[in-house]
Amino acid sequence: MEKKVEKSDHAESMGFATKCIHAGQPPDAQTGAVTVPISLATTFVQKSPGQHQGYEYSRSGNPTRTAFEALVAACENGKYGLAFASGLAATTTITNMFKSGDHIISSDDVYGGTNRYFNRVALPSMGITCSLVDFNKEGAIEAAIKKETKMIWMETPTNPTLKISDIKQAAGIAKKHNLILVVDNTFMSPYFQKPLDLGADIVVHSVTKYLNGHSDVVMGVLATNNPDLFKQLKFFQNSIGAVPSPFDCYNAMRGMKTLPIRMREHAKNAQVVAEYLEKHPAVEKVTYPGLPSHPQHELAKKQMTGFGGMITFFLKGGLNESRAFLENLKLFALAESLGAVESLAEHPAIMTHASVPPDQRAKLGISDTMCRLSVGIEDIEDIMADLKHALAAAEQSYKKSAAGAKDDAKKGN
Repeated sequence: MEKKVEKSDHAESMGFATKCIHAGQPPDAQTGAVTVPISLATTFVQKSPGQHQGYEYSRSGNPTRTAFEALVAACENGKYGLAFASGLAATTTITNMFKSGDHIISSDDVYGGTNRYFNRVALPSMGITCSLVDFNKEGAIEAAIKKETKMIWMETPTNPTLKISDIKQAAGIAKKHNLILVVDNTFMSPYFQKPLDLGADIVVHSVTKYLNGHSDVVMGVLATNNPDLFKQLKFFQNSIGAVPSPFDCYNAMRGMKTLPIRMREHAKNAQVVAEYLEKHPAVEKVTYPGLPSHPQHELAKKQMTGFGGMITFFLKGGLNESRAFLENLKLFALAESLGAVESLAEHPAIMTHASVPPDQRAKLGISDTMCRLSVGIEDIEDIMADLKHALAAAEQSYKKSAAGAKDDAKKGN
């Protein structure tokens, strides 16, 4: 007997914040505990061979994991959820639905780890090819479709360029050509964007980021409304075995209880930061969905209910200025990852996207002057003071470099 993982019967009538606290998490039937217990058991008693209470072996299913899967499904307005040991484990499991010779279309500036998996693992090991496509170029998705194409993998907003693509339009193309549309919703979380409502077949998250929100869990999850896809993916989840621990599921559920509050604060702080950066003399360009200057600002307003906490910006100068900025941050932690309560900063070309070939980085605009901020939920006054201090260092470095170049030019004359 296989336990069906669905959202709770009353989840559809709940508001989002209520879902985050209650969906998939009824009081414990035996003790009345209001918190889902951490079930550490690896195996479960059977009354007779093959007759159990929905669980037999913890890789195949675990009560704590079931609760988390139901929670995420409910928050994404999905019927089914599946959790994994990492976001890339979710990606790997989805890709295992395909066979050698099949073809995937992916956003061109997709997360570096996804790019690496598709092109340096799935291609040589499984014979699955991938086309990296600019989804915002008219006709580009359909032009990339082949008879072997099986899936469209969309990330919106993308990491790290924050390009936003039209989910509803992509869903129409996928349906027309009988393809599976997967949307990576990590940057927005289901609080600000619900891809399943816009026609996606599967939505995925790196739980490590906003869903958990506290920099203490590495995990992935997917949600879907398609029972056939769920059945297939559930089989692969069990067969591949890249499942999360019960304790990680518990921590992620605990983190999600405050997801709406956190996302509102992330977005509120990020808007202030983005507007400040856009006017700063040391900054060349700012990309944030909440700015009217963002190329897809109108689309963002249409398919999202908020703009998130991620900002990408470009400093004037070069790598020296980026180093000066990042090395002089005090409150912002110079670290990979994102979506946590604390503010983080990183250099995509050297850190998160170092695995992307240099020519691809150049084509996508991931330059030495690009910095990415994950704006946390600290007091905005402290966030701004830290940025002002670090930007002053970058500005000083730029002026010094400019003065040196001017002196060299004079010597040359």
